[in-house]
Amino acid sequence: MVTIIVRSFNDIEYIETTMKMLLEQDYDEFEILNVDSGSRDGTWEVIRKYNADNAYQIKSSDYIPGRVLNEAVARANGDIIVFNNSDCIPQDRNWLKNLIKPLLNAKVAAVFGNQIYRPDAHSLVIKDMVRAFGDGRESKNWHHFFSLATSAVKKSMIQEHPFDPDIQYSEDIEWSYRMKNKGYTLVYVPEAIVEHSHNYTIPQVYKRFHGEGVAEGKIYGFKPSLIRFFLKPFIMEFLRDVIWIAKRNEYHLICQSFIYRLVQKYAVNRGISDYSKGIKR
Repeated sequence: MVTIIVRSFNDIEYIETTMKMLLEQDYDEFEILNVDSGSRDGTWEVIRKYNADNAYQIKSSDYIPGRVLNEAVARANGDIIVFNNSDCIPQDRNWLKNLIKPLLNAKVAAVFGNQIYRPDAHSLVIKDMVRAFGDGRESKNWHHFFSLATSAVKKSMIQEHPFDPDIQYSEDIEWSYRMKNKGYTLVYVPEAIVEHSHNYTIPQVYKRFHGEGVAEGKIYGFKPSLIRFFLKPFIMEFLRDVIWIAKRNEYHLICQSFIYRLVQKYAVNRGISDYSKGIKR
């Protein structure tokens, strides 16, 4: 038995398509458990339309990722837990089957699927997603990489090793890094594909990457460093952007890339710095 846990918050643009694709999966036995964080845009009404008997809401102000995930897992009936955000749209009927297959190996703690960009994705978003996902060759060499957005784990694993109930960002990174340090394996499944991308504004970029910086300070014990976490990654990412831009003949994006990466990398280092000072948000 598989339980697919779907977290949502104001995802009216995607929720119906996601629910339809989840219900059409070619798999013998699964349930969907919807957890909505007080949506006000019609998302909750769509969820009730497709899954009235196995859905519940919490207040948006009560949303702390690890606590919400632990509670949802406790409610789940499945021996295998699949996490799939409400804006992650499976691209075929075999997504579920492909995603959970590696969990047959006892040493595999968790698996995560392939995320492809939406048709409206900005060029730099496309570049980042191709690097992070795709065939997986790039990200496997990074310090650590995992995404809970579309993923799966044995329920017993979460029961024995719950999510951190206090962390505000990167709960998936904290948990998966903890499992890797315990000797478990994490598997990327490129055949399990969902459509999922975001075109963030500059303020949204700062908020997200500052939060991730705070989390990195906690998870990895990083200390703020202008060279290591700001200047070096900014220069390297900007140069990668320039190569990408040149190949696509999109030179008008150079200025946008400069600002985007400047804000992104500054936010990470600032987040690490804030964590080291005891500022958690």
